[in-house]
Amino acid sequence: MSWQDEVDELKRRETLAHAMGGPAKVARQHEFGKLTIRERIAQVSDAGTFHEIGTMAGRGRYDDDGNLVEFTPSNFVFGTADLDGRPVILSGDDFTVRGGSADASIPGKRLKAEGLALEMRLPHVRLVDGMGGGGSVKTIEMAGRTYIPELRGWEVVVRHLDVAPSVSLALGSVAGIGAARVATSHYSLIVRESAQMMIAGPALVDWAKLGEVSKEELGHARIHTRNGAIDDEVASEAEAFERTRRFLSYLPTNVDELPPVIESNDDPQRRDQALLDVVPKDPRKVYKMRTIIDSVVDRGSFLEIGKQWGRSVITGLARLDGVPIALFAEDPFVYGGAWTADSCRKVTRLVDLASTFHLPMVHLEDCPGFLIGKESEERGTIRFGSQTLAALGQSPVPFTTIIIRKAFGVAGGANHKPGSHHFRAAWPSGDWGSLPIEGGIEVAYKAELAEVDDYDAHLAKIKARLNRVRSPLRSAEYFEIEEIIDPRDTRPYLVRWVHLAQKSLKPGPVAFGFRP
Repeated sequence: MSWQDEVDELKRRETLAHAMGGPAKVARQHEFGKLTIRERIAQVSDAGTFHEIGTMAGRGRYDDDGNLVEFTPSNFVFGTADLDGRPVILSGDDFTVRGGSADASIPGKRLKAEGLALEMRLPHVRLVDGMGGGGSVKTIEMAGRTYIPELRGWEVVVRHLDVAPSVSLALGSVAGIGAARVATSHYSLIVRESAQMMIAGPALVDWAKLGEVSKEELGHARIHTRNGAIDDEVASEAEAFERTRRFLSYLPTNVDELPPVIESNDDPQRRDQALLDVVPKDPRKVYKMRTIIDSVVDRGSFLEIGKQWGRSVITGLARLDGVPIALFAEDPFVYGGAWTADSCRKVTRLVDLASTFHLPMVHLEDCPGFLIGKESEERGTIRFGSQTLAALGQSPVPFTTIIIRKAFGVAGGANHKPGSHHFRAAWPSGDWGSLPIEGGIEVAYKAELAEVDDYDAHLAKIKARLNRVRSPLRSAEYFEIEEIIDPRDTRPYLVRWVHLAQKSLKPGPVAFGFRP
């Protein structure tokens, strides 16, 4: 006796599953410039490492003799794979089968993927295309009933944020639960011209009498990478896969490990002569903060996150002598580096990522304070700023600041992590206080200025008087700032710090959860 017939049937069903929605649907997917789910899996994972789970799940039709005559595979594919030699859970929607809407076995398969990622403490990479397993009106007829939305299993998605890295890629028209799966991750990407993300599609918006709109008007990359719903945009799926690998390379497999340290080919004692005069002496003139970032971290290691939103602060991951770090820095070109509501949200997100996965944090500071004015007040900037400062204070990882130029007001106080004794230094260009001299001098000296005949001349004398005591060297005399360093010594200073910081890192979960 042999089981060969059963094995042959098994192989036949696997072949049917791999056919996805059939040649016509696959061709249509390609016409829209998109890969199929199986092509995506092959590109993002190390060759030959994908092990699929639930291949034969789907919807079968049988003849009177019980023979399978037609098979529609489940439009959700998942399994284990390696990315750069490290194991992950890899899952994705098959848009060639009913546009990724709910179909046979999707809820069970999706929950199994999320559950395995949580219990095995593995990173999860989600390739989202369509509704991500959400229902459509046609689902009612197929199921023979309606259902009450309960988001069963969503707690598993949220709990995973505190355990292992997750990356979500919006690779097509993503809506409903699919959009929520993109947003509920540590890092999200959208392909610029072939993907959109929206709460609901154009037909439902039109039905609600909210106007006729296209998918692009609702969910183009330029919308959601500017409001922070998605971290970054890329030009192609291949770039999305490369960025996924790069993001994960900075992080441990889970919170019970420390971030992977690699061998660096960049001299840890490198001194960049250009840093000596990169900051203009005129405080009204700007400079390129990204030039400083690229100079002090390992060459080519800075991965900027959220470039198109909260733009007054630059955030990202980098390495110092091979050690992964999280870094944020104000951008003088945008609102002079002032913290806005969006930039506060962005910094909080980075701080939570660093705290969860044990990344030492570096702040290169040039902060004139919170952005002021009517619009800033209307956006609740102080609320989001307070959340950022709270997240910074809660963070258990080592922290250091290099004050490049300005540190003013409450936001400027982020040069220090509350409740922490940490390394901190300033460049000779450092300038700080409760508010800038230029902005507060006429208020502080209003009575004195009211009594003089030559207002402008006397104002100039007051400024000169104040500027004599404005030097950061005066602050260093009183230990207001611990160190003032030659700008060219910034990289050696940070490398020395990061090796000390790394020794103090402790694996394990943090006391508070990641805030998506």
